[in-house]
Formats: sequence, C-alpha cells, structure tokens
Amino acid sequence: MAIKQTYKADIVTVAKVAGVSPATVSRALNHPDLVSPATRKKIEKAVRKTGYIRNRAAQTMHGRRSATLGLVVPTVNFSIFAELVQSFNDAVSELGFTLLLATHNYDLRTEYSVIRKLLEHRVDGIALIGLDHSEDTYRLFKSQNVPVIAVWSYSETARISCIGSDNREAGQVAARHILALGHRRIGFIFPPTAENDRARDRLGAATEILRDAGVACPDAWMAQSLYSIAHSKAACQELLQRNLSLTALICGNDVIAQGAIAAAMELGLRIPQDISIMGIGDFVGSGDGFPALTTVRIPAREIGARAGQNLVQSVADLDCDQIVSSRFPVSLKLRKTTAFVSGGR
Repeated sequence: MAIKQTYKADIVTVAKVAGVSPATVSRALNHPDLVSPATRKKIEKAVRKTGYIRNRAAQTMHGRRSATLGLVVPTVNFSIFAELVQSFNDAVSELGFTLLLATHNYDLRTEYSVIRKLLEHRVDGIALIGLDHSEDTYRLFKSQNVPVIAVWSYSETARISCIGSDNREAGQVAARHILALGHRRIGFIFPPTAENDRARDRLGAATEILRDAGVACPDAWMAQSLYSIAHSKAACQELLQRNLSLTALICGNDVIAQGAIAAAMELGLRIPQDISIMGIGDFVGSGDGFPALTTVRIPAREIGARAGQNLVQSVADLDCDQIVSSRFPVSLKLRKTTAFVSGGR
C-alpha cells in the first residue's frame, strides 16, 4: 500500500535524490550558469520527482497566509473565459483574497511551469481550467498540500475538486438540436483534442449521438481549428469548398463558430437558409452578432463565483484532500444561425 506523503520536499530532499550536496542544488537554482549541464539535468529531474518548490516568500512568518490565489487559464484572448475570470475574481475579492492570473496558451508543459511559479510565490490555493493536466502537475499538487480546484469541467471521476458543466452533455445538446432540425450532412470544426478534455468530450458525445441516429461522421466532414476567428474562418472555408453539400456545422465553441459564420458569408452562403451553424459556450457577445449565434450555454459566471467561494473555503478549512464536485447544467440558446434543413438538401 502506498504511503501518503505528509511533508513538503526541501532542498535536502532534492540533494539526496540527485546525489549532490544541498549547496549544489542551491547554486543550480539560483546561479545555473555555475553548474554543469549534466548536474543541472540531475537536479531538475530530482525537483520534478520530489515536487520541490522554492519558497520565494520565506521572509514571511511561518504559517502566515499570503491571501493570494492563482487562477490559470489557457488564454485571455477573445471572451472565452472572460465571465468566469471576472466572477471568480469578484467572489474571492469579497472574501479578502487577491487573484494572480496566468495563462498557458493550451500548452500543458507551459501550464506546469506557470503553476510552479505561482506556488513559489506561496499562493494559498490554485484554480485551473479543465481536467487535462500533465502528470508532473498532478504530482506537484499532491506534494504541496495546497487546495486545488478544476473549473469549467465536471466529472464524477475527477482526480481533484471540480466545478463546472459536463462537456459531454454540451456536445449532446448541440447534436440533438441539429438532428431535430432534419440535418444529416453535418460537419464539425473543433480544436485539437489531445490535451483538451472540454473539446474531446464535446466532440466525442456529439458524434456518438449522430452515429446512434444512423448519421455518418466521416473524417472528410471534419476540420480542425485553433480558438481563433481567423484560423477557424480559413478552416471552414477549406471545408465548405470541398463541395460536400454540408447543411450544418457544429463548432467546438463560439469563437470557432464566429469564424465559421464569416467563412460561410464570404462564400455567399445564407445563414441559416443554406447552412446552419451551432456554437458551444454562449460567450459574451454571442447573442449580439449578425446573425445571432445559436449555441449551448455553459453558465460561466455562476461557475466562476462558486469556484472562487469553494476555493477560499478550502483554504480556510486547511482541507486539501477532500474532493468536492459541483455540476452546472447546460442549456440550448436558440437564436438565428440554425433552422430546419432546406428541401432538397
């Protein structure tokens, strides 16, 4: 049976694992140019293995809270996480905490480095987006005894506390709506799913719904796009120009859907008469465009507020081990970009 680690690794622990002196470890961390590359590599490996974090706030009193929380999001571009960040910040500010915000641009290796830096500054707790994280990141959380919460995604099998919506449900709602409108030639534009549980769950659930209904989902009807209007516009134009006679598109989120709308209009297609376009998210402004976007609403503001409150409570209770999960339902926001399939299509 595995023995639960009840201590935080220190510089001596790292030195023992690396087979060097504590002074060498200190030198490698503070003056790496004075240490050989081979020795630095051994020390870096030991740091990862032990989960050691330098205490940049060592001058503060032992046991004193920093009254800061870290929130790590993939991006602050567009409005993807805008409501969530604002409501999270408002909730923790009201409870006397300051928010440190960081991004990783959908790169889990960068996320690990960002989280290490936040922990070096002795934040009292960390919130991050989704449930896909590197093993190094999960190992770090286990070693540091700091409250952690995943925001935006909900799963009954989550390894850490999570507050959000079931992204499989979001994909199912999108697919069922498009099917109910009579569409059978349905394209997909989604981001890479390898390190993005939100996109992977939405896409997997949507295609399952279609296949269960006897609707084909060939690879030729799928395109990949980053979360960028320009990138999704180009991907959608390439997809639609293959003459596949698609009558509907399901997009990974509202940003991708906005690019798809621009692409369809530039190609002379009428929305929704010639093609229906479905988003997921209901981001700020999604209902204000022309045409207003039909989408699946994920209640970002409510999720952010609850996550902030729960993380502060975990800090106050000094409870880093209990896993707390809250699921927020999604809902269809029916607007102007979807309609019944036109006759003959």
